[in-house]
Amino acid sequence: MSTLVPVDLQPEVSTSDAVPPRERAFSLSNLVRTVVAGYLPLTIAVLVVFLPLLWMVLSSFKQPGEIVTLDLRMLPADLYPENYRTAMTTVPFGQFFLNSTIVTIVGSAIKVILAIFTAYALVFVRFPFKNVIFVLILVALMVPAQVSILPNYVLIAGMGGKNTLWGIILPGLGTAFGTFLLRQHFLTLPGSILESAEIDGAGHWRRIWQIVVPVSVPSIATVALVTVVSEWNDYIWPLIITDKPDSMTLPVGLTLLQNSEGNGAGWGIMMAGAVLVIIPILVIFAMLQRYIVAGLTQGSVTG
Repeated sequence: MSTLVPVDLQPEVSTSDAVPPRERAFSLSNLVRTVVAGYLPLTIAVLVVFLPLLWMVLSSFKQPGEIVTLDLRMLPADLYPENYRTAMTTVPFGQFFLNSTIVTIVGSAIKVILAIFTAYALVFVRFPFKNVIFVLILVALMVPAQVSILPNYVLIAGMGGKNTLWGIILPGLGTAFGTFLLRQHFLTLPGSILESAEIDGAGHWRRIWQIVVPVSVPSIATVALVTVVSEWNDYIWPLIITDKPDSMTLPVGLTLLQNSEGNGAGWGIMMAGAVLVIIPILVIFAMLQRYIVAGLTQGSVTG
């Protein structure tokens, strides 16, 4: 027989165990936290990055008297596109653009290919001291590039590479960042796929280009984008290794515009030249930006 428990003896539900009331989504405290912790820092970061670029673009359309003046104005009184024509005709702009294109395409292609091969070897090939080599690559990430400028200059100048495009390209062919990023992504690839390909008789060359590379497109695109931007914007090394306009790249060649006109008249021309330099990078970034987040997060996700 079942026994009935008197109502007075049944355990009471403590109010402390009850689910606390949820805060309203559109409450004042939620709104303040969202603005202070989210939108405000984001807005400040965007303004810090965007305002100098906006000022550069607007100044490229200003006349000389509107830039160096006590009556500072954000917008130009009248559009003055003459700065762009002067920037492209005062110096051999076409030669600078061609040199930068060659250096960027050749240097970036070799860097990305070397990064793929190195990362593949560090993950899928067995050889002695593999971990030591990877540690040395990590150490290279922490060493400033300026440390190697003098040894590179002595070596390249001794090889006859001064004022040559290959002299600009050669010292920077290794990319520790690209190797590290691709290695971390390759570690997440299932080994069974490569083992099956090896059983079918596929060598390392086929495994790289038919299996590893096709499934690693976002990571490779991220490395390519970072490499292209660094090659195009590189200034210190091309400035040191070249002193003739025939071999200068765009960032170095535009410094010649500083002497184009005096009394502050060259600032608008300099701004126009800077805008012309960053336009190709913005186009490339717009084409590859959808791969950036996927490429940077692929190596951190394991299943």
